[in-house]
Amino acid sequence: MTDMEILLASNSPRRRQLLSWTGLRFRVCPANINEEQKHAENADDYVMRLAESKARAAKEFAKPHEIILAADTIVVDGGEILGKPADEADAKRMLKQLRGRVHHVSTAIAVFNPLDADLKVDKCSSPVKMRAYQEDEVNQYIASRDPFDKAGGYAIQHPVFDPVEAFHDCFASVMGLPLCHFVRILKIIGFEIPADVPNNCQTQLQYECPVFALILNDK
Repeated sequence: MTDMEILLASNSPRRRQLLSWTGLRFRVCPANINEEQKHAENADDYVMRLAESKARAAKEFAKPHEIILAADTIVVDGGEILGKPADEADAKRMLKQLRGRVHHVSTAIAVFNPLDADLKVDKCSSPVKMRAYQEDEVNQYIASRDPFDKAGGYAIQHPVFDPVEAFHDCFASVMGLPLCHFVRILKIIGFEIPADVPNNCQTQLQYECPVFALILNDK
């Protein structure tokens, strides 16, 4: 079945961009939820709960033929979850903390099919090695205002700051939406996407993805 539309429960411009590469029709309806972490809740449970909560919150706004897609992304460094910077000092703290080290970025997605009330949640976690950028680079990047709407205070795809030294996983997931995980869920629930999503993603990002086949073939 290919006749479907997506309700994207996110106002992220990066998620809108990534979803457009699937060729699917979609509209945006951000979900407002309490994103406070629960006591003793680990990072994986936290990010998956947020994605699921966003999908459930968007149900009341969905039309009968729409598939709801929700997502949440967190940056985890040594067990600490780094959210969006509160101000310039917070952005500088995060970027200096991550500099020259490996951390993990986890994006969870939740897909709700109103036809059978089925909700599926999946997660992609990727190790990210940051380069040893200089103090003046951090200051210039913060001055650009780019860090302030991003978990961990950075965008992996930023062409000038270019913060990442080594990466060999799902690039789209770190940006906020693991497309192949989404495609895999759609196939499981009976929907096929005519577009060549892995090719579109790699072409747009100019990135040779080493993991897309593994993701799509994983049952």
